[in-house]
Amino acid sequence: MGLFDTTSEHPQSKMLRYLITTLVFLALVAGGIWWMLRFHQEKITARRFLNAVVAGQMEEAYKLWKPSATYGYQDFLEDWGPNGFYGPVRSYHYEDAERLPKSGSGVLIVVDVSPYSPFPNGNDGIKQSKTKEVRLIVEFSDQSIAFQP
Repeated sequence: MGLFDTTSEHPQSKMLRYLITTLVFLALVAGGIWWMLRFHQEKITARRFLNAVVAGQMEEAYKLWKPSATYGYQDFLEDWGPNGFYGPVRSYHYEDAERLPKSGSGVLIVVDVSPYSPFPNGNDGIKQSKTKEVRLIVEFSDQSIAFQP
């Protein structure tokens, strides 16, 4: 048997390599989709609330807040009304959403609210100085909204 008389070797099938690569890719895509949509319902609740406040529909916003018995409508107006602490709210911008660390019963949503419409960009220092950060908690169970304690 000479040097050039060897039997040819066939490479292993690439099917296993393609299968593993496809499964890893699908797992990464599924994980990315889950990560983007993990607080979707709570963000929708906060968005509906803030849209009602921006539109001046304070009764609707108060209903969406689902307040406790100790937080009356007048207290709500003192916080969110046109002359309230956060008011007038004409636009808002989401900053962050994360699960509450200790209780885990809701989502902490950080929102910047502004008395200007549209929301001021970062270059406008005067309008940005009027922007206030609000930390809202949206509960998983009943989608009620509250301030972060």
